[in-house]
Amino acid sequence: MSVETVARRYASALADVVVKSGETETIKSELKTWEEMLNSGSDLQTAFRSPAIQQQNKEKVLESLLEKTKPSPTTANFLRILLRNGRLTELGEINQRFDAILSERGGIVAAQITSARPLGESEKAELKANLEKLTGKSVNLTFNINEELIGGVVTKIGSTVYDGSVKTQLQQLKEQLING
Repeated sequence: MSVETVARRYASALADVVVKSGETETIKSELKTWEEMLNSGSDLQTAFRSPAIQQQNKEKVLESLLEKTKPSPTTANFLRILLRNGRLTELGEINQRFDAILSERGGIVAAQITSARPLGESEKAELKANLEKLTGKSVNLTFNINEELIGGVVTKIGSTVYDGSVKTQLQQLKEQLING
């Protein structure tokens, strides 16, 4: 099973719990702190990932860290579940999906725009308006530059990609000419 699929399942289940309890911001903040802690110490990543270390010892390490950091019960239980299922080292991906799911449930969708050159404010505003019309939701945009596109833009919303780049159009034209 892919990491993305796993992350989506855990994030979705956690979102169901925190939305009902009203702990959304607390849990998001605590999980972000835990992600940073796990990423800052490669020893922690290694310890939690290693099959050579017994599960019982991993649980002791986690409990010790929980005692020191004192997160909310929801966060602590979620981290225990991740450890028990061997998914604690995937907390970064789970956090990303968790943020995306909460935004989506709040009527906000994230979109990545990749263009060949920096876009002007009017172009950004027009893209945002068009994407909000397309999705029926409020859109948070992030912009990237990729000069290999030659021109145009590539838009990614969730797993859907809208490719309006000149590079792709030229590739399609080439294929049409070759195939007749």
